[in-house]
Amino acid sequence: MDVRTDSYVVDVPTGQSLTLSWASVTDTGRKRQVNQDALIVDYPIFAVADGMGGHEAGEVASAAVIARLAERVASGETVDREAVENALRAAVSDMLEQVGKSDLGTGTTVTGIVFGLSGENNDVPSWTVFNIGDSRVYRLFGDELVQVTLDHSVVQELISIGAITPDEAESHPHGNVITRAVGFSDEPLPDYTDVPAQDKARWLVCSDGLTKELTDFGLRHFLLQAPTPEDAVRSLVDAALENGGRDNISAIVLDELLIANS
Repeated sequence: MDVRTDSYVVDVPTGQSLTLSWASVTDTGRKRQVNQDALIVDYPIFAVADGMGGHEAGEVASAAVIARLAERVASGETVDREAVENALRAAVSDMLEQVGKSDLGTGTTVTGIVFGLSGENNDVPSWTVFNIGDSRVYRLFGDELVQVTLDHSVVQELISIGAITPDEAESHPHGNVITRAVGFSDEPLPDYTDVPAQDKARWLVCSDGLTKELTDFGLRHFLLQAPTPEDAVRSLVDAALENGGRDNISAIVLDELLIANS
């Protein structure tokens, strides 16, 4: 398993340093021949894209999104909501140029977190969570795990109106049908949630290949037990593979640690 780790220290206006430590992994899984997931783990953005479409189209879609997001980071300019949306629009153009229109379509989910400063005086360290599709962002604080993103999927819509229960969603025949993606007909506009940075918070960004194999209880268990982000991604992906590994599996785990400057 090729696990990548890194860290970054941010001096924040509160007179503290915020140390971000992370690990990431992407795996083809046990059933698929090709990995259509792609990742960016490059401060200030940590995101997963899960591609879909015909032959090679899913790979092209997810790679295009990640490449355009990476371009924004490399430019040195602020990565904010506008930058994310511009990157996604550019990625859609890239997909059309490389694949063209097909009967199956070309698209990808994308979800992740972006670090920045917010508040009236631009002095509050915080995260912007963004999402299109059914990849997910979770946040563990203390012993409470919260799913920050809401899936754009048929089963989530049915859950929201009370037509099915979350347990019934696990085996629903339309479980793989998403209602929003980057690359199909709709404008690629993510949902956003702003979350303040917090000492000892742990983030999980993952494709649905992980959440298909592990319940929220299972995710919480491995995130709580693992002392480091590397241990966490290894245990999460190993467990998903042991449970079947029916899809590509990608996970990013990031820890926050605030330290007072001397």
